[in-house]
Parts: sequence; C-alpha cells; structure tokens
Amino acid sequence: MLIRKAKPEDSDKLSHLAYKSKSYWGYSQDFLKKCKDDLAVTGEYIEQNPVYLIEKDYKIIGFYSFALKNKQLEALFIDPDYIGKGIGKLLWFDLLDKAKELNLKEFTLESEPYAEGFYLKMGANKIGYTSSTVFPNRNLPLMKVKVI
Repeated sequence: MLIRKAKPEDSDKLSHLAYKSKSYWGYSQDFLKKCKDDLAVTGEYIEQNPVYLIEKDYKIIGFYSFALKNKQLEALFIDPDYIGKGIGKLLWFDLLDKAKELNLKEFTLESEPYAEGFYLKMGANKIGYTSSTVFPNRNLPLMKVKVI
C-alpha cells in the first residue's frame, strides 16, 4: 500500500470514492443526491489543500484532506470494501503526521454520525454539534483533535 499526495487528475476518482463511502451507511438515494456536490473533490481543491490518498494495487481505497484556513479535517473516506480492515487507522496516523508537518497543534472535524465512534477511538474529543451544510436540521458531531 502507498500513501501519496493527490494530484488534480485524481479528482473524479476521489469524488466517486467519497460518494461510494457515504452510501455505505444506508442513506436514501434522495439524501445522497443532495450530498453529491458536497462530496465532490475538484482538481482546484486538490491544488489548494493538502489531500492525501492510499492506494492498493494502483487502486485508490481511501483519502483525507485538510482545510488549512480553518484548521479542519474536511474529509476522510474509505472504500466500503476496505472498511474494518485497518485502512482508516493507517490514514489516521498518516494525517496526524501531516498535521505536525503543517504545524497544526489541533484541528476540528465534523463527523459523519456513523463514524463518530472511530474518531473517538482514535483520540478525538467531542466538543459539540454543528449543523449540516446540506440539511440544516441535521446535526453532526463536532470534534477536536490535539496533535501531539
């Protein structure tokens, strides 16, 4: 397996992976359709933000990205075929190393409700809730991670 910096030409594959990963949680097609724009990863986004992916046999099986301006982990998605196989943990440790390199002392993340347990297990602290940008009446766990 290889973790590398994403390139703009990876954008379509990352967008597809984010959508596939979100659909793993059993959301309705209507819900997923409304999330599609939020899940899109553009080439411009990749050029402007730290985005890293993990490949196995030249297939992208997960990725994460930071938004440095607001010190936030914006994305962490795993191909559903690899959920529960340690890929999330590999990416987590890599993103902590990247956070150190980026001189982040801490960062926040808005968790997918079904992924909250993973983030807590990885050492994140729940600090409240934030409203979804797609569904205003939907609250997402807001978490903070201290980079040691």
